[in-house]
Amino acid sequence: MKKSIISILLISSLLLSGCNNYDHSSLANVKTKDGVTTMKTKPIDLVQKKIDSMNLDEKIGQLVIVGLDGYTTNNNITNLIKNHKVSGVILFSKNVENSNQLVSLINSIKTNNSLNKTPLFISVDEEGGRVSRMPYELKKLPSNKIIGNMNDSDLSYNIGKTIGDELKIYGFNMDFAPVLDINSNPNNPIIGDRSFGNNSNIVSKLGIKTMKGMSNNNIIPVVKHFPGHGDTSVDSHIGLPVVNKDIKALNSFELLPFKNAIKNNADAIMVAHILLSKIDTVNPASMSKVVITDILRKKLEFNGVVITDDMTMAAIIKYNDIGDAAIKSFNAGSDIILVCHEYNNELKVINSLKAAVQSKTISEKRLNESVYRILKLKEKYKINNDTLNTLNTNKINEINDKIKSISNN
Repeated sequence: MKKSIISILLISSLLLSGCNNYDHSSLANVKTKDGVTTMKTKPIDLVQKKIDSMNLDEKIGQLVIVGLDGYTTNNNITNLIKNHKVSGVILFSKNVENSNQLVSLINSIKTNNSLNKTPLFISVDEEGGRVSRMPYELKKLPSNKIIGNMNDSDLSYNIGKTIGDELKIYGFNMDFAPVLDINSNPNNPIIGDRSFGNNSNIVSKLGIKTMKGMSNNNIIPVVKHFPGHGDTSVDSHIGLPVVNKDIKALNSFELLPFKNAIKNNADAIMVAHILLSKIDTVNPASMSKVVITDILRKKLEFNGVVITDDMTMAAIIKYNDIGDAAIKSFNAGSDIILVCHEYNNELKVINSLKAAVQSKTISEKRLNESVYRILKLKEKYKINNDTLNTLNTNKINEINDKIKSISNN
């Protein structure tokens, strides 16, 4: 009798307090072996709750990261953010004039998104070496090849943390780095010194340390370019590279750094526009269900966010309609379609994805799976629309001193 009264009082207390940490729909009466009735509760899934409140346009928007032109926001990017609810933006050197301008631009982008339910990924390619978008006020970090030659795990971790410090000064929260490609082909026109080296051990060890340095500094690292762009002789910006290796060869070499990154809790992976002729004779990796779903998702057990390389590269648009390519990539297993250039391309991808959902070419279940992964990642890193009041020039000087120390090692 006493136990029953206590149980009733506990239930009443939970109901009166609003059960702030629990989902009312999950409350259930459970009888224990001694006949006492208790209440079983389940924590609220806040991500699912948000998805349940989203309309189709809001969901479709989360599938796309877009680029923009110029040093300031314009009507095009404002429309993509306010009306199409895009998941994020990517900035390039063409968007960066100096430090003050960059802070102002990112603040403006976030302000445009302030009334939307979901904050934006503010992303960039910041690898160090020749692939750097940072303003001239910051010294440049050494290339991954130089870091690889040093073969110092602690140094690689500090490189990741330093990149994180750089990006946070301006308001970025996502970096398309580090590169996990193994530079095995000396004639490769696109990777070269962007890679940590020509063997899987060095690339795995140093790449994962850099990845962790970024993520521990609250910058989302997107490792790239799955399944490996190191053994190609064509630049995917101008054509479609072909890799003539079967799955056994890939498993023993190119895939190793990605396998290790996944074991070390990689949050996001970029998929390359390369044709694996012995695995999928028709579709580049970024549009291949065999590569993304069968290999990356199922065999490598990656449950994070999959992002395509830029769909405006010639490797895609030279051979495909960009809208059709986006649909095919999404149905192959991608979560986010990256569209870096031209407003018409960005609109076409968004409208094509929406039409595919409406026609059931893309199922609602599949749509919600990707939106869930994307929102979960934003929640993990506590992404927000907070703007920066001022540029921290002292931090710039501090970072420059750190880079100078790294470069002198």
